[in-house]
This record gives sequence, C-alpha cells and structure tokens, in this order.
Amino acid sequence: MQTMKVTRIYTGDDGQSHFEDIVVELGVNANKTGQVSERFDATGLIFRETSGNYDYDFHNAPRRQYIVNLDGAVEITVGSGEKRVLSAGEVFLAEDTTGQGHISKAVNGKIRHSLFITLDND
Repeated sequence: MQTMKVTRIYTGDDGQSHFEDIVVELGVNANKTGQVSERFDATGLIFRETSGNYDYDFHNAPRRQYIVNLDGAVEITVGSGEKRVLSAGEVFLAEDTTGQGHISKAVNGKIRHSLFITLDND
C-alpha cells in the first residue's frame, strides 16, 4: 500500500511542542485517477504568503490546521530545540494550540506561499 508522510507538531504533556511523523495510507479508495486516502473533514481554507525575512518566535498554532507548502520552505523549531525544514510540497499538521508553541522561520530569504486547511471552527 502507498503512503504519504505528514509532519505533526503537537503539545506534549510537558507543555512543549514536539514533532511526530504521521503516515497517511493511500489506496483505501484506489481508482483510475490514482491512490487516494480516506476523506478527512475540514472547516476552511486560507491562502498565505510569508515574506523572505519571516522569523516568528515561539507561538502557538491559532487552531488545528494542515499547512501545505506550495513553494519556498519553512524552518520549524520545537521546544526541545529540534529543527526541521519543511520544503515545497510538504504537508504538516499544526496542533500545538497550547503550551510553549514553536518557532517558524523563512529559509534562504525566500517568500513562501502556503495553504492552511483548517480543522476547527474559529
């Protein structure tokens, strides 16, 4: 079975943000257009452009949301100091709506376009 990776950012019992790799199974609904996953519910869609000098200190996600990088990249730092660069085409799930939060920073001074797929009503 085919899979797709999603990077999850969540708040642990220690109040700090952490990374977790989630595997989404594809092929659940295979058809002639390709391998697809089960359907996930969403509440909205937000388009965003982030400047090349974006550097946002510790903050929480405003809501549970998937973020899809269309171009550019973002460096995310969680409470433990672990950093990951999420590049164009990568998907992450921001769920650290409480606790210390995470740091987000532009990579190589490049503008980033992304889609936020919201999972909770505001």
